[in-house]
Amino acid sequence: MSEAVDFKIVEEPKRPMAMNPKKFGMWLFMASVLMLFISLTSAYIVRQAEGNWLFFDLPTIFVVSTAIIVVSSVTMQLAFWSARKDDVERVKVMVLLTAILGLAFVISQYLGWKDLVARSVYLVGNPSGSFLYIITGLHAIHLVSAVVFLLFVLYSSFRNKVNSKNTVQIEICTTYWHFLGVLWVYLYVFLTLLR
Repeated sequence: MSEAVDFKIVEEPKRPMAMNPKKFGMWLFMASVLMLFISLTSAYIVRQAEGNWLFFDLPTIFVVSTAIIVVSSVTMQLAFWSARKDDVERVKVMVLLTAILGLAFVISQYLGWKDLVARSVYLVGNPSGSFLYIITGLHAIHLVSAVVFLLFVLYSSFRNKVNSKNTVQIEICTTYWHFLGVLWVYLYVFLTLLR
């Protein structure tokens, strides 16, 4: 009498895609911010087509703002690369410089708003001014949140917690900073072309 041998083919479970939950959360947050600005720019186009639209030039300081944010993106990337090379002193300098440039960006936005007021373009009044203040103001608020994040990264770097073995925090911060930089360039081009 022969015994029946039961063979079972067992599949190895597929390894799920691994992503740090903090990185995933940041990507979700950036997607929601992007959707907000896409909605605002779409509403801008629709409202402009309805008429009663005040046409004006953007403040020239917005060109300076754009240059500042592009340079700050470079300094932030240098900070990230320095962290990967364990150059903690350079991380500190580049993160601090990025934070200073971020504050300079916000100040330049404020000066741009003052210029608009001097030219009788207000938040309340014609929809073109309202859209401009809301779009640039929301971006500035997000940039201030990124500066706060930079200060946390700077604090971590002074505690020697930013290095080649621990880059998650600075990587997330760098991604968010680049996102805001690209977003501003998009907004600036959009507002310049569709003023």
